[in-house]
Amino acid sequence: MPNTDYLKIPRDRVGALIGTNGDTKKAIENRTQTFLDIDGEEGTVMISSDENMEDPLGVWKANHIVKAIGRGFSPENAIRLGDDDIYLEVIKLTSYVGKSKKAMARQKGRIIGKDGKTREIIINMAEVAMAIYGKTVSFIGELENVIVAREAVEMILKGSRHKSVYQFLENKQHDRKLNEFKSIVGLKTDEVELRDDLD
Repeated sequence: MPNTDYLKIPRDRVGALIGTNGDTKKAIENRTQTFLDIDGEEGTVMISSDENMEDPLGVWKANHIVKAIGRGFSPENAIRLGDDDIYLEVIKLTSYVGKSKKAMARQKGRIIGKDGKTREIIINMAEVAMAIYGKTVSFIGELENVIVAREAVEMILKGSRHKSVYQFLENKQHDRKLNEFKSIVGLKTDEVELRDDLD
């Protein structure tokens, strides 16, 4: 049975979804083995599969790619969601700040930071792609990294100082590097501790 899904994106993101000469639309269709029917006036997208598709998650993946572009990601970052181990996470700012435009602008400013510094630190230390668009903050990356980035932004939204958020990200990055090292050398995660008291 062909599978069909519907979603809506902001009209000012339709151009990014279609791409120059329809290139982005074609790339998504090829990657996910789906067909996209895009209504530029309404911003509605119908995603359908054919019966011969090899990946049963094709429509689901296409939905997330389209949603990511709608949330402000570049097509290059969004199309990574075609990989099985890459995830999209969307935080609705209204859940934390209500409907006040002033509060929304203030919190977006705190997440971005002076000259974009905070945003860059989150992207680099959590190793995610990040988009701040409309009333949302979104991440694309491996599940563990996306969870860390979300937690960092939630700390900011709940009033934590930037210094505390940076320390949290640094600790998580240290843990991740340590676990990567252990898996490379074939150790169980509790068999080695890196000491930082040898200065």
